[in-house]
Amino acid sequence: MSETSLSPLDRRELRARVSRALTGFLDRQELVLREISADLVEPATALREFLDGGKRMRPAFCYWGWRAAGGARGDETLDDAAFTAAASLELLQASALIHDDYMDGSDTRRGKPAVHKRFEALHAAGGWEGPDARFGAAAAILLGDITLTWCDEMFTRSGFDAVRIHAARPIFDLMRSEVMAGQYLDVVAQSRGLGVASAREILQRAETVIRYKSAKYTIERPLQLGAALATGDGDESGPVNRALSAYGLPLGEAFQLRDDVLGVFGDPATTGKPAGDDLREGKQTVLVALAAERADAEQLKLLREGLGDAALDASGVAALQEVIVGTGALAAVEQRIAERTELALAALERARIEHEARAVLAELAIAATSRQV
Repeated sequence: MSETSLSPLDRRELRARVSRALTGFLDRQELVLREISADLVEPATALREFLDGGKRMRPAFCYWGWRAAGGARGDETLDDAAFTAAASLELLQASALIHDDYMDGSDTRRGKPAVHKRFEALHAAGGWEGPDARFGAAAAILLGDITLTWCDEMFTRSGFDAVRIHAARPIFDLMRSEVMAGQYLDVVAQSRGLGVASAREILQRAETVIRYKSAKYTIERPLQLGAALATGDGDESGPVNRALSAYGLPLGEAFQLRDDVLGVFGDPATTGKPAGDDLREGKQTVLVALAAERADAEQLKLLREGLGDAALDASGVAALQEVIVGTGALAAVEQRIAERTELALAALERARIEHEARAVLAELAIAATSRQV
C-alpha cells in the first residue's frame, strides 16, 4: 500500500511507531511498579489498556510540526526521538481523560468502563471495606496524576539533546497549564448552568473553554512543540510558529466543535459513549450556548430542565436534540466548522514549511473535522 493511500494518521507508520514508543515506556514503568508492590499490577494493566485506544491525533500534529519545521532530514535517530516526544502527549491526554470522566460522571470511555468505574468494580469484586465509588474516585485521581508525571518524564527523556528540550519546554509547560485552566473553566460553566448569565455571556464562556481546553492543546501547541524540537527555537513569534498557529488554532476550534456535535448527535458505536452524554453531563458547549441564545421561551425551558439531568432518557435526549436543530444552532455550528477549517487550510497554503508536511497537515485538517480517521 502506498503512503498516499493511507490515513494521514498512518503516514510514516505514525500510529504504529507511537504505540511502540508507549509500549516500551510502559514496560519500563511497570517494572518499577511491580518492584514496589504486587498491588500495582492492576493499575499498570489499566493504564496500558487505556493507552491502547485513541486515534493519536496530538502525537500526529506534534510529529508533523517537527517535519514542517525541517526536522528529520535523514537522521533516523532524531526521527525516533520525535516519535517518542510526540507519544508523550498521549500520557497527557490520558491524564486529562481519566480525570475528566470522573468529574463528568461518565461511566464509559471508548466503549469500555471509565477508569473510576473499573476500580469501583475491582473494589466490589474483592469485597473490600468502604464505598466502592470512593475507591474508584481515588484510583482515578491517582492514575491521572501518575500519567501526568510520566508525560513529563517521557518527553524529557525522548532522546533529544538538552538544548532542544530546553527550547521546547516553555511550550510544553504552557500547553499543560492551558488544558488544566480550560478544564476548570468547563467545570465552572457546567456548575453555573444556563440561568446565571446572559446568552451572550454563556456563548463567550463556551468559546473560551473551547480554545483553552481543546483547540490549543489538541493542535496548535503540539505543532509548535514539534517545531521547537526541530529548530531549537521555542519563540512563539517566530515565522514557523506563527504559521503553524494560524493553521492550528482555527483547526483546533473546528475539531472541538465537531466533538461537541458528536457529543449530542453521535452514534455510540463511533463515539464509545451513550447518545446524548454531553447533555446529561450538562456540557456548556458552543452548540448549547447558541441554542440557548436563539431559543424561544418553551425551548429555553426544555434546555434548562433537561441539560445536566443525569437521568435523561432517550426521549429527553431527542427533545433537546430537536431544540438544538430547531433553533438553528446545529446549522450554525456546522458553518463555524466549515469556516474555521477553510481558515486553517488557507493559512497552511501560505506557510513556508516542508512540502510533505504541508500535504499531510492538509489531510489531517479534513480528517480531524470529519472524524474520518
